[in-house]
Amino acid sequence: MDMFELLHIWLNSRKIQQQSEHTLSAYERDVRDFLNFCQRKKLDLNNIASADLREYLAEKVERQQLATSSLQRALSAIRQFMQWVEQQQKIAQNPAKDFRLKRQPRALPGMLDIETILQILEQPAPEKPLEQQLWLRDKAMLELLYSSGLRLAELQSLNLQDLDFERQQVRVTGKGDKTRIVPFGQKAKQSLHRWLQMAAIWMGQALQPNSAVFISQRGTRLTPRQIENRVKAQALRAGVNVDLHPHLLRHCFASHLLSASGDLRGIQEMLGHSNLNTTQIYTHIDFDHLAQIYDQAHPRAQK
Repeated sequence: MDMFELLHIWLNSRKIQQQSEHTLSAYERDVRDFLNFCQRKKLDLNNIASADLREYLAEKVERQQLATSSLQRALSAIRQFMQWVEQQQKIAQNPAKDFRLKRQPRALPGMLDIETILQILEQPAPEKPLEQQLWLRDKAMLELLYSSGLRLAELQSLNLQDLDFERQQVRVTGKGDKTRIVPFGQKAKQSLHRWLQMAAIWMGQALQPNSAVFISQRGTRLTPRQIENRVKAQALRAGVNVDLHPHLLRHCFASHLLSASGDLRGIQEMLGHSNLNTTQIYTHIDFDHLAQIYDQAHPRAQK
């Protein structure tokens, strides 16, 4: 089968998994560019070697002056495509499987752009059943961290009763035992629904209002270290060359929302940086106004 036909079939399979048009377009651009390189070099997918990948990426740097982060995104798309081709038994082995770019000897940036966040959140689900279940949980955590700007401790301590799916709001208790209400987007809502269905299966019973939202396979509440490790692991699986941690997602939430809305006061409230106490929060904040800002400005608020 022609390799461009394989690309078409692979993109359709990703579309069935409800990946966004933005992600699919990026996948197609990156993989098609690589396949064009293979065609020029008269390379068949069966005889591609690591040296060919290295030559292709070097050519991209020379031709397009790409940063390492952009190369990592392109390599991630190629790796996922080649993995799928291998699973379809169209090639004997995947040369991109263990191919890695060296880290740049510079400090990692303190912020991720929206495209990189989408690469992490919209990566395809794993093939193995257990890993698929873990991905449901990890995706729900990632979506909520980015969607609502929660601190690690706030995410870890969430109970089912803290989630209001009808209003798409989460009640969190932050530093100094201050309680605040924060909206979450449609993407986070969908991910939470899917995960909680799996959590009930793991628990072997219906979840109770005081049940922990994020649990291990043994049914125990995840520890902060476990959450940190899973966040890092999913960034690596997506091919993103950053040391991702929950607080970085909180920074990205604030930065992306502020740049789109300009409403510093509203974002301060959502981050829990105000001096309001637990009783004032229900009367002092205009939640309709905050929800409107959120729906208009947050990248993951809408379907």
